[in-house]
Amino acid sequence: MSSRISQQELESYLWGAATLLRGLIDAGDYKQFIFPLLFFKRISDVFDEEYQQSMVESGGDFAENHRFLLPAGSHWNDVRQTPKNVGMTIQSAMRAIEAANPDMLTGIFGDAPWTNKERLPDETFKDLIEHFSTQTLSVANVPEDELGNAYEFLIKKFADDSGHTAAEFYTNRTVVHLMTQLVDPQPGESIYDPTCGTGGMLLSALSEVKRTGGEYRTLKLYGQERNLMTSGIARMNLFLHGIEDFQIVRGDTLAEPKLIENDQLKKFDVVLANPPYSIKQWDRAAFESDKWGRNILGVPPQGRADYAFFQHILKSLSKKGRSAILWPHGVLFRNEEQAMRAKMVTLDLVEAVIGLGPNLFYNSPMESCIVVCRQNKVKERQGKVLFIDALEKVTRERAQSFLKQEHQASILSAYQAFQDISGFAKVATLDEITANSSNLSIPLYVRRTEITTDALDGSQSLMSVWKQWNRGGYEFWKEMDELTKTLDGLIVEGVDA
Repeated sequence: MSSRISQQELESYLWGAATLLRGLIDAGDYKQFIFPLLFFKRISDVFDEEYQQSMVESGGDFAENHRFLLPAGSHWNDVRQTPKNVGMTIQSAMRAIEAANPDMLTGIFGDAPWTNKERLPDETFKDLIEHFSTQTLSVANVPEDELGNAYEFLIKKFADDSGHTAAEFYTNRTVVHLMTQLVDPQPGESIYDPTCGTGGMLLSALSEVKRTGGEYRTLKLYGQERNLMTSGIARMNLFLHGIEDFQIVRGDTLAEPKLIENDQLKKFDVVLANPPYSIKQWDRAAFESDKWGRNILGVPPQGRADYAFFQHILKSLSKKGRSAILWPHGVLFRNEEQAMRAKMVTLDLVEAVIGLGPNLFYNSPMESCIVVCRQNKVKERQGKVLFIDALEKVTRERAQSFLKQEHQASILSAYQAFQDISGFAKVATLDEITANSSNLSIPLYVRRTEITTDALDGSQSLMSVWKQWNRGGYEFWKEMDELTKTLDGLIVEGVDA
């Protein structure tokens, strides 16, 4: 019998599983155990549901047809009956399921140390299995959208608990929603995230098409993710949302891009990305002679791979392709990347630069920006770049920063209008930007409205004070950037930073 689970009950149930691991392992490691167990429980319960439906529809005479095959001995109930070596039994069942579904599930359960009893003893696994067994996660009980939402809730909770490691797999979803609206995905288009984490940006694109009444099932979703566990989480995420037409591959996007078509990088209509910031361990020498031709702007410095990711994205755009990339502000003005930035500006690839408020990078006070690029701009926008200063369009509640709907609407409206808005948005020509040495720092273009006041003893306007503060802020971030480089150079060899 169907017993619907409310969203609140579902979220409490999922988080309850994670609390069983408290004190045994680091919060950052919860995900490598909880997500695979959740997916294992879901596909087992759906397997049973499909069996019962077939029995009813066929009168008991049928050929079973399951979305995922569960070999004998690999069902959730088989594991539940295991008296000892539970971790080993879980691992064996998961490997058997992966082997039985090679086209869809290979490697999806990750590589958690299930057999390490010193880390997690049998009793802990038994507690987890019994906790998950308190609910039946059939489609009738938990529709795909609701389970998908709960899965995203769990991703967010793990990000909150795991501190600095959160940025590896989680991007602020209100920022993701804004980025998705900026690129306006359409039915039938291909969507790509080269550093896809848990798949949030791909899901956002699908949700946006669905929200606007488009046929979202015609979207083609693609992603690449370096971390094995995170790539598995992304695939589980899409499956649990009821999505089947997608391709998530594991691998280093810079060293070995795996989405290839006709011996060249596959092209996509939309790219959404939050690349890792200024990674230092990458093969710069190989990029100098990149066989995929991604060094169209030049070769980034060893200590900063940002423009390597940037160029990968630009090279991956189709003729109608557009991208929205979340960056720290340094990519807009750093001297060491000036030549590459100048070429990008000259090629007229940058459509908009949007400065966001602080704390929108997960667990970091750093201010972020969105850079929108387009392969072929509409005629009215050619030779121009829109700058938006949305520094104040942010809200902070309970130690979390996010964009309210009205913040997103205000930014989106300014982007769509593509015209000057006093103190908020400025359309600059390529000549103006070139005159600023191709510096894309927003304060160089967007000026606050001047308001005079006697409170300043009549000697300065508020605008003057604002300019001084703004310039000081710009200089501050430049100095912080240089300080970071200096500190990086002082790291003791052999110590992982």
